[in-house]
Amino acid sequence: MVTEINPYLVTNGNGHEAVAFYKEVLGAEVLGIQTFGEVQMEGPPLPEEEKNRVLHAYLKIGKSHLMISDTFPGSPYQVGNHLSIAIMINGADEAKEIFSRLEEDGEVKMALQETFWSPLYGQVQDKFGVLWQVSTTNEK
Repeated sequence: MVTEINPYLVTNGNGHEAVAFYKEVLGAEVLGIQTFGEVQMEGPPLPEEEKNRVLHAYLKIGKSHLMISDTFPGSPYQVGNHLSIAIMINGADEAKEIFSRLEEDGEVKMALQETFWSPLYGQVQDKFGVLWQVSTTNEK
């Protein structure tokens, strides 16, 4: 069962500025913000100047939510690929089914896999060019 669907904005190292901007302009409530430096990740350590980049910000605007993240340190930023849709799905089986359907005539950008924030997460660009971030929530 799909539990939530949200726009996800990717910024070019100015994620904190974007959060402050939407907070001021749209009256957003910042529900959470996490930087790359606050999370232990696999791979080589991040350069000090990259640690303050926004890994994930979660804002509430009216009855809606907006998510924001800077590009991964060292990854290119490309206008046109800076907006995606995050979809939260309750249960791995349904997440796999929806991901598979979105993949038809599309392209997997990141295969479904376990992450530190989701039991099953992946990214797929559908046949219309829409980038979906599929996150699985634990079934309750």
